[in-house]
Amino acid sequence: MMRAPSSILPLRLVEISFNAGGRAIIDRVSLELATGTRTVILGANGAGKSVLMRLMHGLLAPSSGRIEWSESDAKRLRARQAMVFQRPVMLRRSALANVAYGLEIAGVPRPERERRTWECLERVGLAHLAARAARVLSGGEQQRLALARAWALRPQVLFLDEPTASLDPSAAREVEAIVQAIHEAGTKIVMSTHNLGQARRIADEILFLHAGRLAERAPVERFFTQPASAEASAFIKGELPWI
Repeated sequence: MMRAPSSILPLRLVEISFNAGGRAIIDRVSLELATGTRTVILGANGAGKSVLMRLMHGLLAPSSGRIEWSESDAKRLRARQAMVFQRPVMLRRSALANVAYGLEIAGVPRPERERRTWECLERVGLAHLAARAARVLSGGEQQRLALARAWALRPQVLFLDEPTASLDPSAAREVEAIVQAIHEAGTKIVMSTHNLGQARRIADEILFLHAGRLAERAPVERFFTQPASAEASAFIKGELPWI
């Protein structure tokens, strides 16, 4: 019997900072992320959510501090995580080929590649559009395709950077349902948003960022009913200006 791969989690950030343009975008953030819970990074536009996720995923290097995974092999670490952006890049290929290409790059054999591609397209409700050019799909369909592309890789951790920010409410709910299904299949979800309602629906725990600092971390219900920081309380009440 094939053994399941060891987990790349926990992920530890130790006094992480990221500086750009003469200021700290991320300011001395320390935290640890474990398996199981859906972690939502919440904060106003400009709080540093996207930069923090890029640091976690390895797209950016911190100006100071350390990022530590339990997996030390860089190749295996990359293979076991994925990221979906607010505006995903679509290849100039069909929806089917967009999913299959990622699996081909990952070295998945053709029969397994074809099986996983169709399976994930069906899961996100796009099997009937498999032959259509990805770039002519609607915004919601493209985001669902991006999720299928990531899900097919079977990541242990999936980073989602405001994946519904540019979608209408109906398309956003479809994306949220897929995110929930990916979570239920065993993938750790780390997602950023500035949408309070979405955070309530998706999160098990909240990381609240304010001006690049981790102002608060709490289980979702406690965060919304008993925020411990003045910044979080103001943000929930809609009093905190976007920065």
